Amino acid sequence: QVQLVESGGGLVQAGGSLRLSCAASGRAFSSHSMGWFRQAPGKERDAVAHISRSGSTHYADSVKGRFTISRDNAKNTVYLQMSSLKPEDTAVYYCAAGVATYEYWGQGTQVTVSS
Repeated sequence: QVQLVESGGGLVQAGGSLRLSCAASGRAFSSHSMGWFRQAPGKERDAVAHISRSGSTHYADSVKGRFTISRDNAKNTVYLQMSSLKPEDTAVYYCAAGVATYEYWGQGTQVTVSS
C-alpha cells in the first residue's frame, strides 16, 4: 500500500511558476513509476508527466519545455516544477503511483493560473 499527499498548489499569475510535491508513504517507493495528472472543471483527467523507476520521463505535448518531473527516492517524494504557467494549466493536479498501472492516487491539489 502507498499513500500519496500532494502539496504546493495555489494561485499564480500567468507566466509564473509553481512546484508541486507528492510525498509517498508505504513500501518500496523506488519500485513504483510516478505520474502527475490534472483535471480541469468539466473535463476528463489527463496525464501531464511520468517518471519511471529508472528516471525516464515523459510529458504531455501541452507541457513540454515548461514542466519538469523529478523524484527523490531518499525522500520518497516526486516533484513537478511548473514554469511559464498559462490559464489553461488551471486544474486539480493529482499524483499517482504504480508498478504496471497507476494503482494509488493522492487527493489532489488545486492550481489556478490567472490571466
